[in-house]
Amino acid sequence: MWISVVEDEKTLNNLITKYLEKEGYNVRSYTTGEDAVAGIDKPTDLWVIDIMLPDLDGFSVFKEVKNHDKNVYTIFISARNQDIDRVVGLELGCDDYIPKPFLVRELVIKVNKLLKAAPRHAETLELPPYKMELDKHTVLENGQPISLTVKEYDLLAYFAANPDSVLSRTDILNKVWGYDYFGTDRVVDDTIRRLRRKLPKLLLDTVYGLGYRLNKEGL
Repeated sequence: MWISVVEDEKTLNNLITKYLEKEGYNVRSYTTGEDAVAGIDKPTDLWVIDIMLPDLDGFSVFKEVKNHDKNVYTIFISARNQDIDRVVGLELGCDDYIPKPFLVRELVIKVNKLLKAAPRHAETLELPPYKMELDKHTVLENGQPISLTVKEYDLLAYFAANPDSVLSRTDILNKVWGYDYFGTDRVVDDTIRRLRRKLPKLLLDTVYGLGYRLNKEGL
């Protein structure tokens, strides 16, 4: 599998590259946004993109990457205002986010979680009027695909597997983001808000003080 790393700090770039190569990945390294965009046609399974770059900012690189391949995995890294960058990154549709400073091993864990996840069994879940095709990792409405990020899809699948159960933010973080997730539970609220916007007919209730519940009356 190929990973493209866009990081202008050369020492950190080299460190990330060595760790990922030791993990068995092929890595392309870029230190500017323009160089990254120039290599956008090369096959890539996941992009690691620093938001603060000397020319094009990471958000601009991300948009070019997604215009080329909307299904490619993306992880943002940033040393700026973490809350703002995290929210903006999630709004754009990145799959994960890691604030500087961080342990490179922490980044490797996030990469592995995205690229080495166990394959799903071929199965269809009905969430009227939506349908989840688990083998294709897609959600359809009237036969038309709905664009979801990996975390949005995984969160929806978790709710679908536990209809009418109240799921706390902690439950959701542990099951969808993993026990090694280092961020805050606000990411759950952000992702649920995006799910509601993209799937407005989904009966996803807020149970105040407890968490969230997928109302099975809508299934």
